[in-house]
Amino acid sequence: MTITMPLPTHIPVMLKESLEALQIQPGKRYVDCTLGLGGHAQGIIEKGLASVQLLGIDADPEALLLAKIRLKDYEDSTILVNDNFANLESICHDYNFDPVDGILFDLGISSFQIDTPERGFSFQYDAQPDMRFSPTQVLTATDLINILPEEKLAELIREYGEEYHSRQIARQIVKHRPVLSTVELAHIIEGIYHGQRRKIHPATRTFLALRIVVNHELENLASALKQAVNCLDRRGRLVVISYHSLEDRIVKQFLKQETKGCICAPGIPICTCGHVPSLKLITKKVLTPSQSELDINPRSRSAKLRIAERL
Repeated sequence: MTITMPLPTHIPVMLKESLEALQIQPGKRYVDCTLGLGGHAQGIIEKGLASVQLLGIDADPEALLLAKIRLKDYEDSTILVNDNFANLESICHDYNFDPVDGILFDLGISSFQIDTPERGFSFQYDAQPDMRFSPTQVLTATDLINILPEEKLAELIREYGEEYHSRQIARQIVKHRPVLSTVELAHIIEGIYHGQRRKIHPATRTFLALRIVVNHELENLASALKQAVNCLDRRGRLVVISYHSLEDRIVKQFLKQETKGCICAPGIPICTCGHVPSLKLITKKVLTPSQSELDINPRSRSAKLRIAERL
């Protein structure tokens, strides 16, 4: 069956930098853990002169379908899997796709997901707050804002959104229950700021917190990074693009741990952990988008790229 669905506009973030970091070579194998609409994957295949093998993973079946259309000319080079990268190691094993020569994580939510109103990711559109990456997930953002006790809701918004006004926001959400609309939720939060001018919309951090919790993003990332090391061949590259401080902190701390030997607590006279380094940093300083990219794609402004190589 031929799929003729039109492709939405898609600009992969830091594509040039990602491809250089992965050191794409013909005949090698690569994993795109966040396939999205397939922009990075297409770049990897074309950089490898279509002779590379690529395993693409995405939890969102709609994104996977669109990526399949983009990559239709490379069917012999691709394996596309609808799953969560938290299962990276078992996916690679199941498809006999290990060890690999490069693994890419682009942790940003795609413009396609944000701009699909019924997905409920954005307060720019009036819809039920859903925010699930996969329709198979049970919990939605609507459940969180209408079921959680006020104290738990405030804790969630503070911890995952780093929101200073988390208590006031939680109090107002509970007061206005049931809250069944993204626009209504944004208006409730705006009211707390009483017209104060901010660099970002007052609801941004709360929406981020809800999305992170609904999709278990931080837990899945921490698990997948460990698995990535096991999947990489010697001198294989690990490349991660993050977009907010919580996920970048996880990536930074993981790389720091895996690039040194002993990780015993300070003060212990004799090493008991037996830890040996598995990675080396390729760039000590985080990479960010160029000004020319920011001019074309302002949504890339918070991207941070880190690179490590398997020892």
